[in-house]
Amino acid sequence: MAASGDEPPPPARALCLAFVVDPLPGLKAAKDSSIAMMRAAQARGHAVHAIDYATLHWRSPAAGEPGGVYGEAITLALRDGDGDWHRESGRAVTPLRDFDAVLMRKDPPFDGEYLAATWLLERAEAEGARVFNRPRALRDHSEKLAIAEFAQFAPATLVDRDSARLHAFIDAQGDVILKPLDGMGGSRIFRVRRDDPNRNVIVETLTVDGSRTIMAQRFLPGIAAGDKRILVVAGRVMPWALARIPKAGETRGNLAAGGRGIAQPLSARDREIAESLAPVLWQRGLLLVGLDVIGDHLTEINVTSPTCMVEIRAQTGFDIAAQCIAALEAQC
Repeated sequence: MAASGDEPPPPARALCLAFVVDPLPGLKAAKDSSIAMMRAAQARGHAVHAIDYATLHWRSPAAGEPGGVYGEAITLALRDGDGDWHRESGRAVTPLRDFDAVLMRKDPPFDGEYLAATWLLERAEAEGARVFNRPRALRDHSEKLAIAEFAQFAPATLVDRDSARLHAFIDAQGDVILKPLDGMGGSRIFRVRRDDPNRNVIVETLTVDGSRTIMAQRFLPGIAAGDKRILVVAGRVMPWALARIPKAGETRGNLAAGGRGIAQPLSARDREIAESLAPVLWQRGLLLVGLDVIGDHLTEINVTSPTCMVEIRAQTGFDIAAQCIAALEAQC
């Protein structure tokens, strides 16, 4: 592991990398880890391309064309600054197998279109593409429900759609967090106490009258010290976490919900949790994982597009994006 601020060893050769992302105009360089990874790749001498996930498609062989999974690849030159952060020098519909590596960085929700993208990316793997995180692993790891595999680290939790069981859980725990299984950035998260007069309507709304499964977790007072994001790269636990501290009057620490991020070294418990999960997740093809820890408990395992690299580097000098690209180089 490099010390804070150190760069990984130089790459053996230049790579051609494709980042599957949301539309570029919506990405914000001031906080986006995908952009940080693109910049790190360019700084290490690699060619960087962006593919809007909506342009992914498969076509059968015809008229001398080999067929396969393609996407519209935008050739990028990355720039410093938060506003005008890139220049585009060309676009070409390109088979994914032509890239040295493809990074799936499209944000949730994990809906039907996201699922279709994983099917296409898995087909691209069969055609010879290297895809990270692996599409099958993305499908197999619900970011909320994946903690069930590591229940020894999780708080008291119920995943259910049945209102009677959900209300019994609220009564038993006294103070809980309710959240959908497909949200991100703190969206649609509710804190509900046993005596909350709105608990019935909150449960009805989140479950859509019992037709959608949600997660209930015992409220953890440790959130006052931050919802810690711990990043794991190719099975290696990064030494800094970003504690996302809720703003006044909030129970959500998410930066998108107004939380304040403070980089801090991992505690002994943080490292125990992360080191236990890291080799298992890497073996499944999850190059980059974001573990969420509140107090001493694991609350989520983020695999779609883990973030917080920009804030950690700004506060500590430790470049997790460069570590990710170095891990890709080792795989290629």
